[in-house]
Amino acid sequence: MKRISFRTAGESHGRGLVALLEGIPAGLDLVISRDVDPDLRRRQGGYGRGRRMQIESDRAEVISGLRLGETLGSPLALVIWNRDWENWTTAMSPEPPPEDVNPKALRSMYLPRPGHADLVGVFKYDRRDTRDILERASARETAARVACGAVARRFLAEFGIRIGSHVVSVGGIDAALPSVLPDDLNGAVDDTPLRCLDEAATARMVEAIDAAKAAGDTLGGTFEVVATGVPVGLGSHVAWDAKLDGRLAQAVMSIQAIKGVEIGDGLGGARRPGTRVHDPIVPAPERPRTGGIGRSSNRAGGLEGGVTTGEPLVVRGHMKPISTLRNRLPSVDLRDGSVADAATERSDVSAVPAAGVVGEAMVALVLADAFLEKFGGDALSEVRRNFEGYMDHLQSRGFGEREL
Repeated sequence: MKRISFRTAGESHGRGLVALLEGIPAGLDLVISRDVDPDLRRRQGGYGRGRRMQIESDRAEVISGLRLGETLGSPLALVIWNRDWENWTTAMSPEPPPEDVNPKALRSMYLPRPGHADLVGVFKYDRRDTRDILERASARETAARVACGAVARRFLAEFGIRIGSHVVSVGGIDAALPSVLPDDLNGAVDDTPLRCLDEAATARMVEAIDAAKAAGDTLGGTFEVVATGVPVGLGSHVAWDAKLDGRLAQAVMSIQAIKGVEIGDGLGGARRPGTRVHDPIVPAPERPRTGGIGRSSNRAGGLEGGVTTGEPLVVRGHMKPISTLRNRLPSVDLRDGSVADAATERSDVSAVPAAGVVGEAMVALVLADAFLEKFGGDALSEVRRNFEGYMDHLQSRGFGEREL
């Protein structure tokens, strides 16, 4: 049973986005301006973003679940108001339109975009105007996810778990990665144009984004989320839906435009023999979070058998190019079936850096859920006692002292 769960509501150009986060224990020190809003700003950054990011300045507002700077254990409700709503009050009004309304003011769209949810959505929900679909399918929804993930990140930080991300490719241009990542990964990349550790590759990525923009095209890429300080033993091997790698893959794959997820050296490992894939097991008495036995490499990305190993957790998301194109692809007009070019409206050229921030949020939410599944507790103090007891046990169990 899930301990941490969340739901989001709201449309891209509606009045705002709503997030409801359940399961955070009582007693967590939480300041929205300090712990949530910075991640919302990080999501809006990155070279290649569109004009919408110049309009919105996302901040979360608490409706419930927080009092005097501490969580109450009750559902945490957050809202992020859309500043652009003032330009869409007629088109996105919850009330029926007046009889004399100018049809253009409703901003209806009947030319579905290839690669977007437009066409499948109008079939599934029996709509004609793709505005009814695209407003909710929009990646604007991820702002609410990031708000929830920031709270989960704050909870995990109480136990020494840190989560960061960086871009490893854009438009087929791969970054050269260091053998050891910076301890403060976000601190190392957040002030760079594409949240990438390779300065030379970043310059080439920027050029590729500029070329794509000039051609009316878009670019995808790959981001990597890394969680450090994760203790051994989260997740389970005993049931398919308890395996943590499956839960992480589902969470990251649910992000708009993500078409592939890998754990550790997933794709590369499929091409090599086992002797060059599996991580040798070595004594590591100085590393209690691995149970005193570690790995000399981390190709598995911190997971074996659906359970964390105590090594850094590494998850990659592969993002397709954004489907809103100024160089429009062929489509069909839903009003009469005639052939026409797909619709277009304001959009990004590339959003891989932002997708990495959303990936952090989804990884944080899954890890927080697995952490509470393992340690339990309605209050932070209770969770801490359970966690510390487990860590004490890992350090004291030794070898040869009992029959295994």
